Amino acid sequence: MINILLAGVGGQGTVLAAKVLAQAAQNNGWKVRTAETIGMAQRGGSVVSHVRMGNEGEPVHAPLLALQSADVVIAFEPAEAARVLPYLKPHGLVVTAQTAVQPVTAALSKEPYRASDVIAGLQEQVERLVVVDDEALTQQVGSRKALNTILLAKAVQAADLGISLEDLCAAIEVCVKERFVPLNLKAIEVAVA
Repeated sequence: MINILLAGVGGQGTVLAAKVLAQAAQNNGWKVRTAETIGMAQRGGSVVSHVRMGNEGEPVHAPLLALQSADVVIAFEPAEAARVLPYLKPHGLVVTAQTAVQPVTAALSKEPYRASDVIAGLQEQVERLVVVDDEALTQQVGSRKALNTILLAKAVQAADLGISLEDLCAAIEVCVKERFVPLNLKAIEVAVA
């Protein structure tokens, strides 16, 4: 069983990324369950997607991950990585974008929210951490909307999930609107170059 937790802010493409992962797993003949906990996503709130994949043919009975069960956490924003850290299993992998999305509460705080502070905390707590220079990579792709695919590609590259980059490409062609397929395929190329 492979458990992956995706965490981001509303509008970043977290739910679509979970669908792409699930499709890639289904294309491999695996049993898959997914679920989202969305909350106030439309107002910039947290979005968490759970993806459970039976990579050895085992059934997947429940869609939600338990605490300390995520093999991989894919975070679209550093604070979201920190927020879901209790779900990461010992020796699990965290892949996170390095750019902060300022929450509304940051404007009310005396202390600014700095992504570098959160990443430093993650580096102290997480044994396997991949920090993605999302600004540079999304500029190369030509769109910030490709962040979800960039992070998926980085996770597939860094973890032994049994899902290949080719599997991701095939899943993108099924899950993504046709006009955005070339952008997402380019995002994979840029992410792994």
